[in-house]
Amino acid sequence: MEDKKHLDKVTAAGLLVALGIIYGDIGTSPLYVLRAVVGTNQPIQEDIVRGALSCIFWTITLQTTVKYVVLVLRADNRGEGGTFALYALVRRHARWLTIPAIIGGSSLLADSIITPPISVSSAIEGLRILYPDIPTVPIVLGILAFLFLIQTFGTSVVGTAFGPIMLLWFTMLGTLGVLQITSDLSILQAVNPLYVYHFLNDYPGAFWLLGAVFLSTTGAEALYADMGHTGRGNIRISWMFVKACLLLNYFGQGAYVESLAGQQLGERNPFYGLMPEWFLFAGIVIATMATVIASQAMITGAFTLISEAIRLNFWPKVRLRYPTNKKGQLYVPSINWLLFAGCVGVVLYFQDSSRMEAAYGLAITLTMLMTTILFSYYMYSHKFNAWFVMLFLIFYLIVETSFLVANLAKFTHGGWVSVLIAGVMAAIMIIWLSANKIKLRLTEYVKIDQYIQPFKELSRDISIPKYATHLVFMSNAARAAEIESKIIYSIFQKRPKRADIYWFIHVDTTDDPYTMEYKVNTIATDDVYKVTFRLGFRIEQRINLFFRRVIEDMVKNKEVDITSRYESLSRQNVIGDFRFVVLEKFLSFENDLPLRERIVMDVYFFVKGFTTPEDRWFGLDSSAVKIEKVPLVIRPVENVKLKRIDT
Repeated sequence: MEDKKHLDKVTAAGLLVALGIIYGDIGTSPLYVLRAVVGTNQPIQEDIVRGALSCIFWTITLQTTVKYVVLVLRADNRGEGGTFALYALVRRHARWLTIPAIIGGSSLLADSIITPPISVSSAIEGLRILYPDIPTVPIVLGILAFLFLIQTFGTSVVGTAFGPIMLLWFTMLGTLGVLQITSDLSILQAVNPLYVYHFLNDYPGAFWLLGAVFLSTTGAEALYADMGHTGRGNIRISWMFVKACLLLNYFGQGAYVESLAGQQLGERNPFYGLMPEWFLFAGIVIATMATVIASQAMITGAFTLISEAIRLNFWPKVRLRYPTNKKGQLYVPSINWLLFAGCVGVVLYFQDSSRMEAAYGLAITLTMLMTTILFSYYMYSHKFNAWFVMLFLIFYLIVETSFLVANLAKFTHGGWVSVLIAGVMAAIMIIWLSANKIKLRLTEYVKIDQYIQPFKELSRDISIPKYATHLVFMSNAARAAEIESKIIYSIFQKRPKRADIYWFIHVDTTDDPYTMEYKVNTIATDDVYKVTFRLGFRIEQRINLFFRRVIEDMVKNKEVDITSRYESLSRQNVIGDFRFVVLEKFLSFENDLPLRERIVMDVYFFVKGFTTPEDRWFGLDSSAVKIEKVPLVIRPVENVKLKRIDT
């Protein structure tokens, strides 16, 4: 209940932060949407302009306001939102929901590569009005390089200025729109949905323009994905202001474009057409700052998405950094430079924002479709009215499938880029999930209690050199009474590891994002213990620190004596040494795999070679960690026909 109150709490500071980090993508869409819908080479017709405006109005209203702000924001996972947070809420009900989760997550990552180039390019290209021959590509690349370089310091470095800048941006949008609308109030008639009907029914090829109309709502997914940063209440209240400013600007652009009836738009951008000449340079500067913020929001969202994907076994264990102590502050170096490389490639390939529009929108349409499926199942599993759930699912499947089909027209003109990126991301997720399932299915477990006596005898066998006072193994065994057979092999056979106390640690990742719990199972007092950590999928696995806290609690409660068992050190009450052992699996040659599984495991281990080692992932002290490589025999070769001959 306390979480719900905090989530719905509205404050002035919260509203300002929401403006700064939530609306960057959707807030900068007026830079390119109407230009993309109207086109640059056709004579401007009043009916087309009003039909396009009506489509934009109802798209923002139905897609962003009703679906996301009113409905989807209800599905919070302890305040967290986004594709994987929603999946975590429903995955226990149906295994097939993994498919829409992977498609949605990979498509959102692809959108994170397309958004920064098109946003920054659209703003910088406004300089051509003042300086027609200025080369914009180097400027765009410079801004993107600066943006990705500062990520290492955390978003708080630039985040403090986000709110005021975006407040200035939206105020500018609304003001420019109002000034233009006053010259032709009849433009407001476009709110009538009949204009949508006539636009789609009477204008040849209007359906295919829905792909451009859809660009007006591409940032809607960010409202949900970034809910954990600001809370639901602040998003819902601030959206009313944001939506009003966006619509005023769109209608102002519509009035400006209508004034050019019969002409071609050409190189003119309706957004900059609203600005008086004396304000143009300042407007371009403000627009550039807004697009940097839009890019920052998508990058931050990608970091959050990857961290959640790792905990859900959708992504390799790459290095995660937490630059500040603030909740939500996260930096993923590998993803940062992957996104930067992708953005540079997009800018160099397309050169101009008008060409990037073809690659934009297709991927995010898939994300929205997958959110519709996941949220429908969420409502079904949470006992919403069945007729309402069915109506929601059918309506938004029709709407978003229409947008998807319209966007497919862009495929050969650049849309294939976003599909290719999303496909690569989805392939990695599928391979990683499949490989983990194969490993989990074929890992052998044994009961710990049947080894209690051997543990005690090994601990007291002075003929074997002591390996450590406290020997700690990381275990994948979820059941408290079980342990991997490979660990037993490592302790008793590979090289007998004599220790005074044996510890086994298992980490259970929960669907709740911020769970931090542990439990201790005493297998044999003063000899064998198993510690299970229950950590949320947004919690960094700092096992070294967490285990130290467990030991302190157990010593305080007199459950264990950690004093060194060496006689000379024991008299001085010196704490015994701790040594961690991490078993690192590799694919054994003794396998006879089906082709699909062989490809999955080969790719899995190839990619794993470039990722964060297990000890660093668990946050262990490298000076006290032993990495043991053990073969992963998935399916041993059978019926080896080896014949002995006499000498």
